[in-house]
Amino acid sequence: MAKLSGRRADTAPRPDFSFERHLLATGETIVAGVDEAGRGPLAGPVTAAAVILHESYIDVPLNDSKQLDADTREEFFVRLTTDVRVEWAVVMVDVEEIDRLNILRASHEAMRRAVLALSRRPSHVLIDGLPVRPFPIPQTALVEGDARSLSIAAASIIAKVTRDRWMEEVDAKYPQYGFARHKGYATPEHFAMLFEHGPCPIHRRSFEPVAQTYLRFG
Repeated sequence: MAKLSGRRADTAPRPDFSFERHLLATGETIVAGVDEAGRGPLAGPVTAAAVILHESYIDVPLNDSKQLDADTREEFFVRLTTDVRVEWAVVMVDVEEIDRLNILRASHEAMRRAVLALSRRPSHVLIDGLPVRPFPIPQTALVEGDARSLSIAAASIIAKVTRDRWMEEVDAKYPQYGFARHKGYATPEHFAMLFEHGPCPIHRRSFEPVAQTYLRFG
């Protein structure tokens, strides 16, 4: 198997299967990890993924998607989504729903939908960050869970790559904004293009920098 590159060179601990193993040992039957991508950008959907890892997959050297470069995330994404030992589902919540609900509620809704989209219903879910209320399945919230739980790390990669691919595809429709490069995040380039061209249909009107340009452009 080819060695994967692009991970951190430091000695920070990597996510492992200890949280999942503990839950399984205490009677849980199916444990899933859940994470989202795209809460902070000014444009595009928020995406959530849910992942159930078979115990034979636990030695794969996954890491938090934020600690991986784009090529390595892509390589892990392909491995995760084509391995029979990995059950996964991914869901996007679009900008219209983000603007209607607010980004926090939209992120939580994406997580709920991702878990319910799995082919098997988990008995317990590990969620990155703070608790999500309400949630249809018992949960354990782990701050920085994508760096601690292997299942959450896998979900973070699937969510991130799915959203990045979507932003790269939509770049062809709105090339003036550079979405393929910054993925909708609030970079200097994105701000410059937003204030030059005004917002497009995938910009989040409920975000203040975008709202300001709506006032300017009408």
